[in-house]
Amino acid sequence: MSVPRFYTLINGVKIPSLALGCYDIPRGNTAEIVYQALKCGYRHFDTAVLYGNEQEVGDGISRWLKEDPSHKREDVFYTTKLWNSQNGYSPAKKAIVECLNKVKGIGYIDLLLIHSPLSGPQKRLETWKAMQEAVDEGVVKSIGVSNYGKHHIEELLNWDQLKYPPVVNQIEISPWCMRGELTKWCQSKKIVVEAYAPLTHGYKLKDPGLVAVAKQLGRDTGQVLIRWSLQRGLLPLPKTQNPARLATNLQVYDFELSPEQIKEIDHPEAHEPTDWECTDAP
Repeated sequence: MSVPRFYTLINGVKIPSLALGCYDIPRGNTAEIVYQALKCGYRHFDTAVLYGNEQEVGDGISRWLKEDPSHKREDVFYTTKLWNSQNGYSPAKKAIVECLNKVKGIGYIDLLLIHSPLSGPQKRLETWKAMQEAVDEGVVKSIGVSNYGKHHIEELLNWDQLKYPPVVNQIEISPWCMRGELTKWCQSKKIVVEAYAPLTHGYKLKDPGLVAVAKQLGRDTGQVLIRWSLQRGLLPLPKTQNPARLATNLQVYDFELSPEQIKEIDHPEAHEPTDWECTDAP
């Protein structure tokens, strides 16, 4: 099966189907890694206020844009996320300005997410109000959520002030944390599911079944996991600080996992998140 290099969000915006996750990349290295990633072919970058490197991601993008007149801002997709302490109407309004100021060189934010549902129902909806206003102002193009369960998204979809439904839900997904029911439900609502930690933070890269499939395909286990996400219709966000890995993590569009290979990799009975779990928060 072929997998698309872009998905179309519910608002009609095109989003590259693979992104470089910028979590835990040291600030001193971030701008160079983002710049090198753009040279390799990446066009989608995912950061957050929590990661502390928004400015550096923006600097890497700005350097690439200035390098060649053929490099266009509209060809790069920049995502960031508001942290829990910034939820609520006034805190979110202030935080959005701060996020924009950190990346003045790129002009606007392509996708802004609520990082988690942990601030509670009232603050979640107040934050969404501020985010909707940022879309109306043109400084943010699309808005979505992260770490949301079905009930959190339903709360938003049923809100009487909803103007722009969430275009994505970014959650941890891997063969050991498949979230099949939540994924299918989001996709039924035309919400693109972004998969963070698709490489399990490295914990499962030596899994015997995964290693066997990688050998069959002549690929490395990281490439197999990224391809697994794409064949499920997900948007994976693999992270690497290794410049050599940047290129190989992108080389996932020219091979295919068979149904038998997918069955070997799948672990639907497992729930082993490598990061926080708050999709079940009240």
